[in-house]
Amino acid sequence: MLKAAVIGVNNIGRLHCQHYSNHPDIQLVSVCDLLEERAAGIAEQFNTAYYTDVHEMLEKEDIDLVSVTTAGEENGSHHFAPTVAAIEAGKDVMVEKPLSNNVEEARKMVEKAKARNVRLGCNLNHSFVPAARKGKEMIEKGDLGTLLFINMKLTIQNPKDVSPWFHMRALHPHSIDVMRNFGGEVKRVQSFMIKAPGRQIWSTVSINMEFCSGAVGHLTGSYDMSRRHPIEYCEAAGDQGRFVIDNVYENFTFYPHERSEQTVLRNSIMTGLGSFHETIGRRLDRFIQQVKEGAVPEEIEGSGADALAGLEVIEAAIQSQKSNGRVIDVRSCALH
Repeated sequence: MLKAAVIGVNNIGRLHCQHYSNHPDIQLVSVCDLLEERAAGIAEQFNTAYYTDVHEMLEKEDIDLVSVTTAGEENGSHHFAPTVAAIEAGKDVMVEKPLSNNVEEARKMVEKAKARNVRLGCNLNHSFVPAARKGKEMIEKGDLGTLLFINMKLTIQNPKDVSPWFHMRALHPHSIDVMRNFGGEVKRVQSFMIKAPGRQIWSTVSINMEFCSGAVGHLTGSYDMSRRHPIEYCEAAGDQGRFVIDNVYENFTFYPHERSEQTVLRNSIMTGLGSFHETIGRRLDRFIQQVKEGAVPEEIEGSGADALAGLEVIEAAIQSQKSNGRVIDVRSCALH
């Protein structure tokens, strides 16, 4: 039985608490939040201890793994301090995306986890749904042949105008992770961004990519669309076939080039995922499984290193926009 704690228990943190409390291999032993009233309420709901100080919790409680589900600027600025505290205490850590909104802090988090030999994961849940798993399997089996291109679209409505790069840093860790999951490291990017009418942030983006493998790709993203319609689309194509994933997990279709029949997988609420929130459970389950199996930190899927590589792509795209669409080399590719 693994003992878990959750730091930051508003909204997504509650989902982590709920999943841990229902998992047969997890005991939720503690929660922590700066707001004592919120921490106490969650602790009462899940029958666990609560703290308002991370260091005190890590010192007093017997904990195996920690979820860091704090928020902050661009949904990630409060991740660094509690993550580093948990890493330095020798705990395995699952961090909500983005790993950080500051790429330098993200680099330090990954470096510290490597130095302490702890498992660092990130909740990049879009890559853990059955459709994405199937696509990855087909690529690895060679069903697509040589990968040629990956096209991605992720669009929702978010009216917040909190910082110029909020859309890129808060939303597109998901998009980039899906594309990297299929295509590997990204070598170069070129981006063009606009501010929709009435917006103060770069709310709609178009990003061209070249992968280290030689494949090419494109990402269209927006915070200006309706949530009532499908939010995500991904198409990966090689010289022997291509597949399409519709709306995160709803539909998967494989089109072989030399045969007329298709492979179609449809999500069913009876046997598949009943809601988008359940995709978080899929990601947490895989992290728990890998911790239980004793996977070495380098084997963690959706690792902190993976999340950092995605952030490096995002920062390159931001630099491209700042330099009027100049093609920018991605740091993470140069490091491999």
